[in-house]
Amino acid sequence: MNKSHIDRDLDLKTVGQKPTRFGYADALLALGEADPRVVVLDADLAKSTLTGRFAEKFPGRFFDCGIAEQNMLGIAGGLALAGKIPFVNTYGVFLAGRAWDQIRTSVCYGELNVKVVGAHGGLSVGPDGATHQALEEIALMRVLPNMRVIVPCDSNEARKATLAAAKLDGPVYIRLGREPTPVITTEATPFRFGQAETYRNGRDVAVFACGLMVYLALIAAEKLAQLGISARVINLHTVKPIDEKLTVKAAMECRAAVTCEEHQVMAGFGSAVAEVLARKCPVPVEMVGVRDSFGESGEPWELLKKYKLTDEDIVKAVVRVIKRKKQR
Repeated sequence: MNKSHIDRDLDLKTVGQKPTRFGYADALLALGEADPRVVVLDADLAKSTLTGRFAEKFPGRFFDCGIAEQNMLGIAGGLALAGKIPFVNTYGVFLAGRAWDQIRTSVCYGELNVKVVGAHGGLSVGPDGATHQALEEIALMRVLPNMRVIVPCDSNEARKATLAAAKLDGPVYIRLGREPTPVITTEATPFRFGQAETYRNGRDVAVFACGLMVYLALIAAEKLAQLGISARVINLHTVKPIDEKLTVKAAMECRAAVTCEEHQVMAGFGSAVAEVLARKCPVPVEMVGVRDSFGESGEPWELLKKYKLTDEDIVKAVVRVIKRKKQR
């Protein structure tokens, strides 16, 4: 994205809000129209995942598998072997938890063309609580050979990510949220699978984020500017394969990094960035994310505040990493 698109043209305080699953549902309808091979499977949650919209328009290509996630993945694998492009849907915690073995062995091992779409990602699910808040699935999905992982930052990017995933041959995991979140991209905003986008230029620290945290990182960058700190904000929507070239370039130029994720910090998005930097450009790194804890019921923004995932927490992490940078 061009720097001016964020820095000049977008008022972060007045952006509209929309759930990422809305963009996903729009993309499914477009794919259904364009390609008869696209089929959709759900686990009795079509109203929540919005796949019901696809079912209404293409009833012969929609399969409600009931609350049987493991079986659903096996069916998806068979459909892929038959030449279909199955999109599998339920909450991310059920896909990555209950059906991990089937995703691993029935899909990834054979490199089958199955798209796995996990809804209810992150703490911002809100009142549904710990059992439904997926805080571990980025780690569980990115560890699998042949799996790609995408975490869109808003509904527009979710639509683009879904369309891009359909063109890829092989397994893809897409993480979606439930609650309305700020829409910070437009139709013109680039989305290129595997290529990160710099949403704000800066020289003092590189702030890497995915999902909802991209918006919060941009808000934090504005607050940091008032403190005299120039923060570069990078949307790393493709967690796997990660854009190593841009990640290393930003770290080399800024000499400090902060990662931001609505997920456990262990083995998740921040770890993916740190793995790259440890090998190619060791710099001080601070991580903003959930720290070895389950979530709980509450309003989304209250939970983000309690678990220290707000823009203010990003500001504090940047201040810490700048201090470490100066001590080197």
